[in-house]
Amino acid sequence: MSNFVVSARKYRPGRFEDVVGQEHVTLTLKNALRNDHLAHAFLFCGPRGVGKTTCARILAKTLNCQNISEDFEPCNECESCKAFNENASFNITELDAASNNSVEHIRALIEQVRFQPQQGKYKVFIIDEVHMLSSQAFNAFLKTLEEPPSYAIFILATTEKHKILPTILSRCQIFDFRRIQVPRMVEHLQAICEEEDIAAAADALHIIGQKADGALRDALSIFDRIVSFSGKSITYEDVISSLNVLDYDYYFKIVDAFLTEDRVSIMNLFNNIVYNGFEPDIFLIGLAEHLRNLLVCKDAATLQLLEVSDNLKDRYKQQAQLTPASFIMTALNLASDCDVHYKMARNKRLLVEMTLLKMTYINRAIELSKQSAVAEKKSLVENAIEPPKNIEIAPKQADFAATSISVVSPAPVVVTNESKPSPPSIVEQIEPPAPAIPPSEKKEEAPLPTAEISTTVAEPPMPTYEKPEPTPVVVETPKAPPKPEAPRKSKLRRSSKHSLISLKNINAITKEIEEEEEGQADLQLQALTIEDVRVYWETYIEQVKSDSTKSVLRSTALSLEEDKVIAKVGSKLAESLIRGERDFLERLRKQFNRPNLIFEIRIDESLVAKTEAPKRKKILTPREKYAKMLATNPVIKDLVDRFDLVVDEQ
Repeated sequence: MSNFVVSARKYRPGRFEDVVGQEHVTLTLKNALRNDHLAHAFLFCGPRGVGKTTCARILAKTLNCQNISEDFEPCNECESCKAFNENASFNITELDAASNNSVEHIRALIEQVRFQPQQGKYKVFIIDEVHMLSSQAFNAFLKTLEEPPSYAIFILATTEKHKILPTILSRCQIFDFRRIQVPRMVEHLQAICEEEDIAAAADALHIIGQKADGALRDALSIFDRIVSFSGKSITYEDVISSLNVLDYDYYFKIVDAFLTEDRVSIMNLFNNIVYNGFEPDIFLIGLAEHLRNLLVCKDAATLQLLEVSDNLKDRYKQQAQLTPASFIMTALNLASDCDVHYKMARNKRLLVEMTLLKMTYINRAIELSKQSAVAEKKSLVENAIEPPKNIEIAPKQADFAATSISVVSPAPVVVTNESKPSPPSIVEQIEPPAPAIPPSEKKEEAPLPTAEISTTVAEPPMPTYEKPEPTPVVVETPKAPPKPEAPRKSKLRRSSKHSLISLKNINAITKEIEEEEEGQADLQLQALTIEDVRVYWETYIEQVKSDSTKSVLRSTALSLEEDKVIAKVGSKLAESLIRGERDFLERLRKQFNRPNLIFEIRIDESLVAKTEAPKRKKILTPREKYAKMLATNPVIKDLVDRFDLVVDEQ
């Protein structure tokens, strides 16, 4: 039988300073020993294989060490330390709560607490996997855990802190153990390799650390397996072959193919990966991790998050410089979507292949989107609407009812004349032209503030005519004419004599139009009757789904008072049901074009179906019953006298 001991046991730390990656716990425990502020109950919680039980054993050994060092480390030479190292110490009791989780086991533990330590100062009880205790066992343990003897120390260890009762947590000093980082694992493995005279590549140890997922015990187990596979020389190829891990080379080659849009190489690489026995989802997860590492390398501030060897760091930096951040983010998004839909896909390989092909053309898609955005922006700039500077002459057949006039900041307006007879323009309609003045009598006049007039013609434009040199015409406008909110249809018509209207009459025309609209609104208001409301009410009731609400609505009495619809109901319950129909009023307003319509609910007790309460029957005495029977049938008295009957008085 071989005397081989696995590395996790052989190289288990025996001192606080040997514990890997848990300095925040070991330093706190040493300071507590130094200051004599040691608690009577501890709870060590954290992931598997991070040193919870190891720290509990070191603390137990240190408490009873007879020659404790100045930095409060166990000496490993005194009788107490030797007995502990040989598992022969009576002062330290370890209990596995996974197999001893009942009340009887806790009672046996409490019985042991009563006995003082035979050697040393403290009696230490280490309970591993304490979350496996039953609720009854926890409750049985509460009193002893809260007020133990002065020589008793309890150390509880668990990987699932949330399963422990709050009453237990409140009685313990809690220490949270961290996951061990990959660089710390690599350092520890390198120290073991030097101790065992094993040559190991740094990349190979990094792969072991990554596969351990933060647990040093798992890393040591993988290390023993690799040593059994490759002997005294551990290479990167041996590790990825033994652990069935995808080589980094695949991911670097695929990303290079992405950047060059080489879809043929990508499909061949993916086929080789599947042919070698790797599942597509495993490859996809590794690709997402690779893209994440490239994104980390884009900034020196996040470079420390990269958990790879120094050789790979340089390679990651080189590829990260060639890969745009937009490509990385888009590819990560595609990989995440593929991972989400992978379990539901029928053809899983096709799903991954389609994702890879989409990643291949990410750069082209980004470039096309940029060009499209630039072209759209350019078209918006080119098609930007500028205020008109000249006014075209309206055709003779134009419908001036669709003409809108807006007054803006003062600006000169130039109207062109034609040599041929033409219909009067908007300017000519607004103000009549001045009488012709001979050239000799013309006088120069100072320019007056003018307004810009824009026209909109509903009918298609007529053919234009050749125009001679334009003659400027100046139009006088008011200083601050009102600006209408929206174009309104005007009933302005051109008469046969070309009657002209001045700009000063615009306000009067607008006022006339508003009066006409108010008149039409008054006609609409007068058209609303209570019969119309009741017809709409019945239509609305048919759309209600609840039978109880329908019955309440049908029993409602409606009346109309000017702009108010009054609904009379018989109870507050009916009122609340009608108020719950919030959309009725809005529909009613839209139906009859009355935005100011009010819907009021009143309670009328006369509508309640009144029923008389049943009268309580009076309990009659035997004498009263006899009297009532005599009043109904007098023959009963003869019967009583004949047979000499006596009426019961009770």
